[in-house]
Amino acid sequence: MKGDILAVIMNSDGEKGTTMNLHRSRVKLGSLLGIRIWTVIAVAGSLAACQHLKPQIKAEPVNIPTYTPSVAPPYAPRIAAAAEKYMVVAANPLASQAGLEMLRAGGHAIDAAIAAQMVLNVVEPQSSGIGGGGFLLHFKKNSGAIEAYDGREWAPGSARPDMFLNFDGSSRKFSEVVPGGLSVGVPGLLRMLEAAHKEHGKLAWQKLFEPAIKVATEGFRISPRLHAMIKRDKHLKKFAKTRAYFYTADGQAKPVGTKLVNKELADTFSLIQLIGVDAFYSGGIAQDIAKTVSASHINPGGMTVKDLESYRAIKREAVCSFYRKWFVCGMPPPSSGGIAVQQILGILQGTDIAKMKPGSVAAVHLIAEASRLAFADRNRYVADPGFVSVPVNRLIDPGYLSKRAKLISPYKSMGRAAPGEVQSQSAGLNITPQTEKGNSTTHLSVVDALGNAVALTSSIESAFGSRLMVRGFLLNNQMTDFTFKPFHGDTLTVNSARAGKRPRSSMSPTLIVDGTGKLVLAVGSPGGPRIIGYVAQTIISALDWNMDIQAAIDAPHIINRNGATELESSRNWSSLKSQLEALGHTVKESVMTSGLHAIRITGGRITGGADQRREGVALGD
Repeated sequence: MKGDILAVIMNSDGEKGTTMNLHRSRVKLGSLLGIRIWTVIAVAGSLAACQHLKPQIKAEPVNIPTYTPSVAPPYAPRIAAAAEKYMVVAANPLASQAGLEMLRAGGHAIDAAIAAQMVLNVVEPQSSGIGGGGFLLHFKKNSGAIEAYDGREWAPGSARPDMFLNFDGSSRKFSEVVPGGLSVGVPGLLRMLEAAHKEHGKLAWQKLFEPAIKVATEGFRISPRLHAMIKRDKHLKKFAKTRAYFYTADGQAKPVGTKLVNKELADTFSLIQLIGVDAFYSGGIAQDIAKTVSASHINPGGMTVKDLESYRAIKREAVCSFYRKWFVCGMPPPSSGGIAVQQILGILQGTDIAKMKPGSVAAVHLIAEASRLAFADRNRYVADPGFVSVPVNRLIDPGYLSKRAKLISPYKSMGRAAPGEVQSQSAGLNITPQTEKGNSTTHLSVVDALGNAVALTSSIESAFGSRLMVRGFLLNNQMTDFTFKPFHGDTLTVNSARAGKRPRSSMSPTLIVDGTGKLVLAVGSPGGPRIIGYVAQTIISALDWNMDIQAAIDAPHIINRNGATELESSRNWSSLKSQLEALGHTVKESVMTSGLHAIRITGGRITGGADQRREGVALGD
């Protein structure tokens, strides 16, 4: 069956017919088609166990409207960018241009990603940078390998489960904990990028920093979005360095168009460029980070130089599963993104969603209910695998997901979903939602001239992170991604803070290939826990509904995090809202500032889409 991916299906109890055990860090797709099999299925078809949904969905109790904006969207219609050789899509034109320069110089996708990321540190300081962390997926064209690099921050040695509790045992407020040193995790971005470059980079490490050093030295203009975020921030003025950098002498946010020059960051980059990443994790920079964290006049932390010196990035096994005729790969724990996105897709595997209209009540209901189930499992089972045994294979097992799909009724919402019964050695429970916010984080996608690809999502967590600035860059507040309610009775929750532990994330960089092992899609987004929904919906829009990649990105968002069904505001949802409420959904409209940046390859043609909810652009030759 050319074009369809075939797989060996064995369940976790040794029975034929349910589990897809293809969880490898280097997934060699070319070999999958020639596997000697016991039971073989073509995943392009529906899972038999989900067939109960099909006739019921066709017999819908309500009409199927499509969405119509009541007012003009906050951006003008845009078509996808096209290229023949290579492409980069990032959250700022200067960053995309930096990546393009590396590709034109013969660089690898990894080279372009690093150059773009360093520029983003300068021009999008509220979102990411060397003071934070990230996750990177890499597709190696010549072997079909898909590799996962974990640069997630880890907790300093001073971290403990009760670090965000008051003396009476109550949880502190998120807004109280974010500013200052207590929320800062040991940054991991540079170690991760270093590891990826050592394995795959073609250009010299020094060259990758040249665009960022130039932008930091010569300055860039404050955009309307950056200005608005500075203006409404409540914490930046509390710290001398960020107050001086982002505000005028009279305390006003520097106006749109003001040139921001960051020579201190340029010097930091120059040192890392010359000496390498060790210049960041030891010596003067590390000393300044530890001192800034521990001496903060608000929420001082306990980070030490030893915490920085001991940090290690990890190359992990990518989480991969089939969705119809495609092979989808994402990040493993401590990110919940790869599992949750694939659970949503897997639960929808046996439905006729491809035949439904985008924005119809039937499609929205199915996506929302599948998302409920995925988030229930996410909150119960997913955390740092160095501290918790996460049943990854079982959670994406087609047999398990088909059972979860049976919980979905086309006539009524299930309300709050319970986690599934999965055998696990997880040390504890987790019944609390993620605290991560969605105004920060960034994503970039790259495809190079040889067909290698990168999907990189990076973050400093909240907008402007901890608001602590060291040598021109902001430090993260990723420690607040640990749960604020660390105990369930006498048991620690799976995502409680501990020294050396990486907090759970929702970042979902994703790479998708077809049955011949050819790259189909590279995608990801910022957005806190909504990232999972943004990415899953974009995949459905592009692959099931065959939307142009820009149209898939621009489509109105529908999110469910095992609570209310959230509809992106500024759209006319009145008809759909009433029909969802008739099905038992609690519906609310929310501003959703995704930053989806994707590259799609069809018939050898490269197209890129940049989310107009932010400032991104796709560039290629």
